Amino acid sequence: MSTQQITPELRQWIIDQATAGHAAGAVLQAMVDSGWHEDVAAQAMEETLKSYLDERGVSASDLPVPPALAAGKALPEPDLADAPCTVRAGDRDVRIVMTLHDPRVVVFGGLLSDEECDELMALASVRLARSETVKTDTGTSEVNEARTSDGMFFQRGENPLCERIERRIAALLRWPIENGEGLQVLRYRPGAEYKPHYDYFDPAQPGTPTILKRGGQRVGTLVMYLNTPAKGGATTFPDVKLEVAPVKGNAVFFSYDRPHPVTRTLHGGAPVLEGEKWVATKWLREGQFE
Repeated sequence: MSTQQITPELRQWIIDQATAGHAAGAVLQAMVDSGWHEDVAAQAMEETLKSYLDERGVSASDLPVPPALAAGKALPEPDLADAPCTVRAGDRDVRIVMTLHDPRVVVFGGLLSDEECDELMALASVRLARSETVKTDTGTSEVNEARTSDGMFFQRGENPLCERIERRIAALLRWPIENGEGLQVLRYRPGAEYKPHYDYFDPAQPGTPTILKRGGQRVGTLVMYLNTPAKGGATTFPDVKLEVAPVKGNAVFFSYDRPHPVTRTLHGGAPVLEGEKWVATKWLREGQFE
């Protein structure tokens, strides 16, 4: 495969498309249709528009229309426009511990109370089984050696606790309740881990169309920590060398605007070194999850 060069002409074309108001997905697809490799096209878009904005000392929101950098579609996102230290999430104030823009990562403090964490673990404990991963070549699931935890799924709104947490998440991330999968609770014993992976469904796999019938692609993930292990168990983002400590009641959120590694949302659960780690995960779809 030959190396494709990002030329000045291409950069100018990208700027023209962005300032004309064309969405990111349309611009990227036009480049791919013209023969550009998707990785190169995405890199060119990101670098070109970042440089364009930096040179002018403006942000993406200062352009007359949303540029291609601005994802081109709605994504779950907390309201952090005024850089608040806390945000109201329906029935609870939640602290903003850390934010990262690329990839989009937000760490929340105190999303769940200690009592809610304990109750969720108790409800889940009687239904735990060896965790499975989605098998994208068929659309089914299977036990995978990359994931050495025990887990279970609640149906959306299955009980008052799940319903309350789901309402809180919907308010916090400004995303419809019906676009969320049911909560998954996982327990990691000492030595258990989840090796780095992506949460979106790979479009190249034959089983993906079947999976997408139930609400479309995943566009965001929220991992809530139900306890604090003695050692280990961080949520890791290898592409950006980020580790989020698993602290009881806290949560880490990240979103991805397309099913592609360019989102830099590769992440994993580091091995638990001492004690156990319990988490509850909420995956958000682009449409209504059935």
